[in-house]
Amino acid sequence: MSAKSARSYIVLSIVAAMLTIALKASAYFFTGSVGLLSDALESCINLIAALVGFWALSFAAKPPDAEHAFGHSKAEYFSSGLESALIMVAAVSIAIAAWGRLFDPQPIEQIGLGLALSLVATAINGGVAFILLRAGRRLRSITLRADAHHLLTDVWTSAGVVIGIFIVKLTGWLVLDAMIALIVAANIIWAGFRLLRETGSGLLDRSLPAHEQQMIMDRLIPYQENGIQFHALLTRVAGSRRFVSFHVLVPGNWTVQRGHDLCEELELTIAQSLPGTHVITHLEPLEDPTSWADQTLERPSRDEMQNP
Repeated sequence: MSAKSARSYIVLSIVAAMLTIALKASAYFFTGSVGLLSDALESCINLIAALVGFWALSFAAKPPDAEHAFGHSKAEYFSSGLESALIMVAAVSIAIAAWGRLFDPQPIEQIGLGLALSLVATAINGGVAFILLRAGRRLRSITLRADAHHLLTDVWTSAGVVIGIFIVKLTGWLVLDAMIALIVAANIIWAGFRLLRETGSGLLDRSLPAHEQQMIMDRLIPYQENGIQFHALLTRVAGSRRFVSFHVLVPGNWTVQRGHDLCEELELTIAQSLPGTHVITHLEPLEDPTSWADQTLERPSRDEMQNP
């Protein structure tokens, strides 16, 4: 992943967050709607999350060193974890504000102006979310994906608020304003839970997705047809980086150079198929029984990969 390009996308998110905060805060100021207040509070969380994301991407881009031989890519999970917590805080704040209005509805002023400002902010968030989501998938950055999903949640939240306030204008049911804010809070909590689950999965060193493991196995098949054996395939994801290791079993009469050349070829083949992958191979003699002593680490079968 290009850390510089990833950080540039986060800068875009920071600018968008500042713009939407200004727009949504103005919408709340003109209308007094607690629904629009909840929307503005979520944008404040977006700004904090984007700032933390910028730090995480900068730290994750640092090269490996003596204390962190496998790099710093897991720093991205600190960003997504903190964003999860901030989302929960925002949801609680919104719920508290809405609960009081539920029993004491207040009139909404200048609805047309407030809705117009909110729609402009929603359009900004939607555009930025689309850009971040594509970049996050391309650069394999959980920080960009988390920020994109948070912004998409904000878009749907804003759309619900706008529709609700429009209904309030048509019907005069002021209590709907508070009810909308409570629904927004529940939706934000759900988004935070999903993000927290993804963060926890990453911190626990989950394996590569099934289709990527299948891609690795497909690259090894031509070598197996020539009598080379493989086992003990282990994979994990750390932020934007992948790590793959496996044992390579070759005839014992091979020279060290020949075995080394094969391992280099295998590592290059997999790294080219899955960019950003660090591949480690372990060479063993095919005829030695101890080479098969770690059968419990054998890679999953093709059926298991296709039906995880």
